[in-house]
Amino acid sequence: MTRPDAPARPRSNVASPSRRRWLAIGLIVLGLGVAASSLLGPAWFAVIDYHASDGALRQVVGGDFAALFLVAPVSVLAGILTLRGHPAGPVIATGPAVFAVYTYAQLALGADFIRYPGNSEQFFLFDLGLFVLGGMVAIVAWNSIDADRIPEASPRFDRVIGVILLAAAAFLLIGLHLPQLLEVWRRELTEAYLADPGVFWLVKLMDLGIVVPAMVGVGIGLLRHRAWARKAQYAVVGWFALLGSSVAGMVVVMRSAGDPEATWFNTIGFVVFAVLGLALAVALYRPLFRRTAGADADRGHVQR
Repeated sequence: MTRPDAPARPRSNVASPSRRRWLAIGLIVLGLGVAASSLLGPAWFAVIDYHASDGALRQVVGGDFAALFLVAPVSVLAGILTLRGHPAGPVIATGPAVFAVYTYAQLALGADFIRYPGNSEQFFLFDLGLFVLGGMVAIVAWNSIDADRIPEASPRFDRVIGVILLAAAAFLLIGLHLPQLLEVWRRELTEAYLADPGVFWLVKLMDLGIVVPAMVGVGIGLLRHRAWARKAQYAVVGWFALLGSSVAGMVVVMRSAGDPEATWFNTIGFVVFAVLGLALAVALYRPLFRRTAGADADRGHVQR
């Protein structure tokens, strides 16, 4: 019997069976939608014909490979784990959900509908649906993460991930986007920019306005051992792994086609970017699958 003056025990943020079921369905539908978009795109059946240059289409092809063989399976896996009540389900869900928001916004808006032939506008509602579903899944998954069942990392592990996120943000800002922006501001317009200026500015807006600030914020939060950053890192690292793999696929396809924009520096850099993101995700998510993770997390003694 609880004493009247006993302090109330904080409630664990456990999703209700109904929310868990709907989140699982959303993840599975999202995974199937991502796979369908990839199969319908130029990499496979070419049903969707994007209004873009050959260089931009090669990027779509590379991204479709990663989406079909990595993003879609991860989304379905997260749905199955969520349906079974596994604590890793909502955590893993944040990666493909954020990927969908990022990717399908670009596919829906990045085309040059007047300059290039195509039919992608006929699939706008499909892209919109994946964009909205990704956002809804991200919100529900975030609110369904049971913080009490997340293994507590050591300060050293926090610092490692924090430093890597800051280094990745610096690579995107200084190594990739800033030099390209300086070229445009100096009116040194490249062939790739002239072919798809809308894509250029849309990517710059999303990377410099969303991706880089998120990486910097979470990276600094981890270096300062903030509790909110330990939860947020799952979404950022999951996105890092999936989108990094997608971009690596893009540059590899471009490089194999002899695209001058896919320099050896960019190709090696983005492949390393992808491998690093996948390695981080494995290291971060692996403790969630340990049999004793839940009990150890309640005691706060799990160390990586």
